Amino acid sequence: MMRGFPLDWIRNGFGLLLCALLLTLPPLGHADARPVLLIVGDSLSTAYGIERETGWVSLLEARLDGEAHIVNASISGETSSGGASRLPELLGQHAPDIVLLELGGNDGLRGLPPSQLETNLAGMIEASLEAGAQVLLLGIDIPPNYGQAYRNAFTGVFLRLADTYEVPLVPFLLEGVALEEGMMQEDGIHPTSDAQPIILDNVWPELAPLLENSGAELAEAVHD
Repeated sequence: MMRGFPLDWIRNGFGLLLCALLLTLPPLGHADARPVLLIVGDSLSTAYGIERETGWVSLLEARLDGEAHIVNASISGETSSGGASRLPELLGQHAPDIVLLELGGNDGLRGLPPSQLETNLAGMIEASLEAGAQVLLLGIDIPPNYGQAYRNAFTGVFLRLADTYEVPLVPFLLEGVALEEGMMQEDGIHPTSDAQPIILDNVWPELAPLLENSGAELAEAVHD
């Protein structure tokens, strides 16, 4: 006991100090209550060939205006195999509330078996759901010169997965872009800056309900 101070005073003083400290600390696990949105994709989600701030992911971040935390883990040239190998670490690191899977384009351009794409994406969907995240599947198509049979098998993967796992699907991410003049870069594969708002508009109707389910308070009129 400190000389000259009653023991009860000391105990009460420490108790008051401890309460004051606890009141100033944020609750554990609630430092940032915003939903976390993880995007695992390829060059279509990395603003390839254009300014990063004009890409659809950056436009999404601006539209959300702080209502969600976006982690863009997309890599140019990524295949579904690469995404599947990276996903477990990403899930553990970021604990996302929503996972957007934007993969398959490079599988198709390389002529890889659609069955391989389906296996990889199925594993990613299952891992995301098991981690407690909602999943949005972003579908893609490939050029006609690959043959209609291959294209049908390729696009059928996204439809089957969405049906099997009951997850929302954007059937074709580049709808209103791929065949429109001025919307694709000279390589014919990557969208221009002008196309990015259209891509976001393709994603938004399926994404907005997931964000609201995760607690994001979205404005009624988020864009013109």
